[in-house]
Formats: sequence, C-alpha cells, structure tokens
Amino acid sequence: MNAVRLAATALATSLLISGCNKAEEALSVYQSVAVSTRDISVSVQAAGAILPDTVVEVKSKASGEILEFRVETGQLVERGTLLARIDRRVPQNRYNQAEAQLDVVNARLRNAEAQFRRSTELYDAKAITEQEFEGAALDLANAKASLVSAQVELETAKIALDDTEVRAPITGTIIAKNVERGAVISSPTSDVGGGTVLMRMADLSLVQVKTYVDETDIGKLKPGLEARVTVEAFPNRPFNGVVLKIEPQGDTIQSVTMFPVLVRIPNSDGLLKPGMNAEVNISVGNATGVLAVPNAALRTERDVASAAFVLGIEDADLQVMLEASRNANAPAGGDTGAKSTPLSETAPAPSREQMMAVFQKQRSGATLTPEEEAIMTAARAAMAGGRGGRGNGGSSGQDEMFGGKYVVFTMRNGTPTPVYVQTGITDLDYSEVRSGLTAADSVLLLPSASMLESQQQLQERMSRMSGGLPGQSR
Repeated sequence: MNAVRLAATALATSLLISGCNKAEEALSVYQSVAVSTRDISVSVQAAGAILPDTVVEVKSKASGEILEFRVETGQLVERGTLLARIDRRVPQNRYNQAEAQLDVVNARLRNAEAQFRRSTELYDAKAITEQEFEGAALDLANAKASLVSAQVELETAKIALDDTEVRAPITGTIIAKNVERGAVISSPTSDVGGGTVLMRMADLSLVQVKTYVDETDIGKLKPGLEARVTVEAFPNRPFNGVVLKIEPQGDTIQSVTMFPVLVRIPNSDGLLKPGMNAEVNISVGNATGVLAVPNAALRTERDVASAAFVLGIEDADLQVMLEASRNANAPAGGDTGAKSTPLSETAPAPSREQMMAVFQKQRSGATLTPEEEAIMTAARAAMAGGRGGRGNGGSSGQDEMFGGKYVVFTMRNGTPTPVYVQTGITDLDYSEVRSGLTAADSVLLLPSASMLESQQQLQERMSRMSGGLPGQSR
C-alpha cells in the first residue's frame, strides 16, 4: 500500500509540476467516457503453410529397371490408373516355370488317381497286400498336396508379374517424382531399407494449414472452431476452414512456447497448392450489441488505491464505497427488505456524509435503524446504477475463457465512485460489461500502473515473436 501511495503521489506531483496549480484542475487527469453499445470480436491470428491432407508414397513391389513412366507431377489420376511399368522378364520367367510345374503336378495327380483305382480293384480281389494298397493311397495324397503347392506357386508368380505394373493406390494428384525411366529400383518386400519411393501422391480435395499459436492463446482454441485462411495468390478470396487438431506437445521457438494447430480446408476447386504461405484467423468469440467500456477504465485491486488517491478519495471512504458496491452486486439472499423497488420520488436522496456514516456503522457491526436501512438501500441502488446491463443473470453465464471482476470509477451524484463490474469478452481495446453498469453511465479513464506494465510486457513478447516467427499477430 505504501508503494502504491508513493507511485500515486509521484504521479500527482508530476501533474502539478506540469502546470496544474489549481486544486480543481486535478480532475483533468481523467477523461469521462460514456458506456457504449458495440460489437466485440476476438480471434487468434497465426501464420502457416498449406499442406496436403493425405499423402501416399508410391513404391513398387517388383524390383528392376523402370521401363515406362506414364504420369507427370501435377497430374490428377484415378485409383487403379497405370503409373509405371517395371522390367518383367524375371517375374515372367518365374511365372512360366510355375505354370509348367503345375502341368507336371496335374499329370502326376492323374497317374496317382489311376494307380489308386487299380490298386483298389486288386485289393478287393485279394491280389495285393494291404501294405501295397496303402502305398497307392499315400501316393494319391502326395499328388494332391503337390497340386496345391503348384497352384500357390503359380498364383504367387502371377502376383509378382502383375506387380511390375505400378498403379495408383488412391485418387489424387502427383506432387513429386523421385525417379525417372531407366532407374533401377528395389522392392520394399525384399529391401531392408524400405525400398525405393517412386513418387508421392496427395488428395488435394482437402488440404490443411499447420500453424503455430502462442501458449497465451492456446487455451481459447478447441477442435471445431471456424477459421478463415488467406493466401497471397488469392488475397481477396478467403477460404473457410475448421480447426482439426491441437497438438499436445508445444515447441519452443525463439524463447516463445508455441503449439502446432492444424486447420482443415475444403479445396474442391484445387486453388490451394501445397507449400503456399497462409494467414489463419481463428474466431474464438463474438458478442453483438453488448455494453462495453475501454480496457483503460478497468482497475485491478492493485490499482484502486492509486486511482482513488488521484481522484482525491480517502482510504476510509474508498473502502466504504467498495464494500457498498460489492454488496450491491451480490445476489439477493432471501432478504425481503432488499427488493429492487424504486425509492419514492418525494424521498430526499441521502447525502454523501449520510451514506458514509451508515456504511461505517454497518462495518462496525452495529444494528441499523429503519431510517439508516433506507439510506443503505438508496446507496446500494445508486452504487449499482441499475446493474446487470445484459439482463442475463450477471456472471452466471460467463465464459470461463473470458472476462473477470474489475473496478471502474464512474460519476455518481457528481462524485467519482468505484463500482465493481463483471466483464466478458474483450478484444484488448474494449471489454464487454456483464453487470455493474448501464448505458446511462460514464467511466473515468485514469493512468494505470498495471496497465502500462501489461502493455510493456505485451510489447516485449511481441518483439520476441517478430522476425519471421510463425505465430500470433494481433
């Protein structure tokens, strides 16, 4: 409190040195601004780059020399389209060999079946022994097993032969070619290194932007929020997108913690190309036609004493006023005597001295007389000033990401008076007022030590983020 008092004293002294020699000129340190109705929009802006939503690396299951390439980069191909042909001599030889082996096995099977029929007849005639009959049955079973093996070998050889024709695994655009015709490639099924990547395909009907958002704003974002994306190629045509994902792991970039955020954008026209630089504007909150005050009018608990000193309000009076405002903004607790019935027009308004005396008596714990209760009711009504400018129940509908409880100074009966207000959404210039003020009120703009400190911290943070850093810009 002493430090705040010294700061306020230094501020008042500097104002007096600058020429404010008269006592009444001390009030010139503030500016009265009417509470206005306006629209407030809050968004997070960041920079990023266009990326394909789905990328597939195309490889060949067959090894050998590339004999033919049928596509080029930028070409849109359908799933199953022939992309390239690989030298098929070795797979063709294996297929021919497997086919010939299958013919041999079929011949052996027919021979085994005929031998088994004769053995059966001879065994029924008691012409051969049981052991000879069982040998014929075993030969038939082996022939059938050999047939299955030969069929599998032929099918495998056919698959290997078909693999020499590389076809598109998805419907998409060729975005990169890694090899050309004549190159010798390896198969991922036989190469421990993963095989040769022939090309990369991407489905560009959907693209995404990977951007980095400062940790101070990441709490306001969630998947599903709408985003507007602009690129330099189409500066007058914004693209609508949706926040797809917020990565859980942050990255430290130039001493600033940033979190990667992915925004998905429909790209049916194919205008957005991978690699384009993009500016992303993510809308996190909007309020239309709400009461608002300049952020410079908001005081924290730390600022109230210094602001009151500049306005000539004594500490004792300040505490009484704050207590009255706190009680006036508190929800009714079943006290039937605290109804919001307006005072009779014939009843005289209590003076400031009367209100101070009643507040002091209440703080001391003494019982108030009916007359003093009436003065207390009138004082609370005056301090509240018809509070609840939105009629939505005060802070009951407050968004957890926005707003807070502050103190503003307003003129009541010609006297600067502190009033507690509940704020909502803010765009850093104006804050929504959810309770405590009405459109008929005016607030006083005063120098604020914490406000200047916050502005300085914001400037320092933004300066650290400058120099091509992908991140937030307001």
